[in-house]
Amino acid sequence: MTNANYAFKAAPIHKSTRKTPAKLALFLSFLLPIVLFAQAPAQGGLLKEVTLQDAIAYAIKQQPIVQQSQLDEQITDAQIRSKLADWYPQVNFNYNLQHNFLVQSAFVGGNTVKLGTNNTSSLQFTASQTIFNRDVLLAKRTKTEVAKLSRQYTAEDKINLTVDVSKAFYDVLSTLQQIKVASSNITRIERSLKDAFNQYNAGIADKIDYKRATIALNNAKASRKGNEDILAAKLAYLKSLMNYPDTAELNIAYDSLQMENEIALDTLQQLNYKSRIEFAQLETQRQLLVSNIEYTKWSYLPSVSAFGAYNLNFLNNDFSELYSKNFPTAYAGLTIGVPIYQGGKRKENNLIAALQLQRNEQDMAYFENVVNAQYAQALAIYKSNLTNYLTLKENMQLAEEVYDVLQLQYRSGIKTYLEVITSETDLRTAQINYYNAVYELLASKIDVQKTLGQINY
Repeated sequence: MTNANYAFKAAPIHKSTRKTPAKLALFLSFLLPIVLFAQAPAQGGLLKEVTLQDAIAYAIKQQPIVQQSQLDEQITDAQIRSKLADWYPQVNFNYNLQHNFLVQSAFVGGNTVKLGTNNTSSLQFTASQTIFNRDVLLAKRTKTEVAKLSRQYTAEDKINLTVDVSKAFYDVLSTLQQIKVASSNITRIERSLKDAFNQYNAGIADKIDYKRATIALNNAKASRKGNEDILAAKLAYLKSLMNYPDTAELNIAYDSLQMENEIALDTLQQLNYKSRIEFAQLETQRQLLVSNIEYTKWSYLPSVSAFGAYNLNFLNNDFSELYSKNFPTAYAGLTIGVPIYQGGKRKENNLIAALQLQRNEQDMAYFENVVNAQYAQALAIYKSNLTNYLTLKENMQLAEEVYDVLQLQYRSGIKTYLEVITSETDLRTAQINYYNAVYELLASKIDVQKTLGQINY
């Protein structure tokens, strides 16, 4: 492949975990491959309270993956400017100083004549101007698309990061709610334990009731401690996505009512492939491949450039007098390079470029098929989670009513404490399941929005 040819590879469009998401790979040998990944330390002040929007904004600003993509943009821009500089006149200066220990001789007219002097020096100013060259012409025609593709890579990183941070944030909220539920349960059980102990002391009930309450209290405390440990791990993961300092405290701010208000989603929306960043990348790739076909056709055309030089020549056998007299020369010319036969390379390069364009068309067709399946799957999961959420919300409300009634009946001596403990366990389970359902529903909504291409940067 020639030094200005392109080789493209379509980006995978299947769902990824996105620590290091897959990208479309663009290799332009006339633009050096982008391989520099420099990680910048986090800058800026810490956040006092972190909402979801704050977490996303902080992550996009501080996450090394995004910073690397932004550096790649700058590298690409600089490489484009570097290649376009070949259109400008190229001016150079050369200096030469030479001492001849043995001067070449020639036999002329029966006499031996020295051809040259003991000391020579020259100062040369040269200039050249490209008139037609397919490499620089390609750089000029594709500079916009190359820069656009680089920025689309950055946008893809921001989208994936937004999705990951959102899910991690909701996961933390789910665990915080479970801790809150456990604390409420502990408060209720402690009150029940006190009632059971007082009834035992009054001779109304035996000691089994307050021992059961003690067991339930220990279990609730153990559950809360386990969730607190899990919360620490989930916060660490969220911090890693945000590139937030490990030792700094991350205070999550949220509104439970607002969370419930955000679960709604229009399930009748039509899928539009063109709204996806991956489609935009494939489209930009197609434009570059079309330019690549033109580039391979230009290989049959000659390259043309103009050149000129001005030389200051100094000749003298005496070194001290070397620069006393100048013998200048100057010239200008035109170079035309005509490719005649290259062993069939140009024909094969034309075929490669055409096949690459066909492959891009197949990538687009494959992309549409997979995205359609992704949307159907994401929407089905969202609908399933929505049904589960509504059911569990009702279950939680019913469990609260049952617990309150049984608690009053137990205090009145109508129900046994075992029924109270059972209803308390049912309430705790219903509450935990409800908050898990909220997280799963919000996470599935994000997947649907990503599939629809509604998360944009």
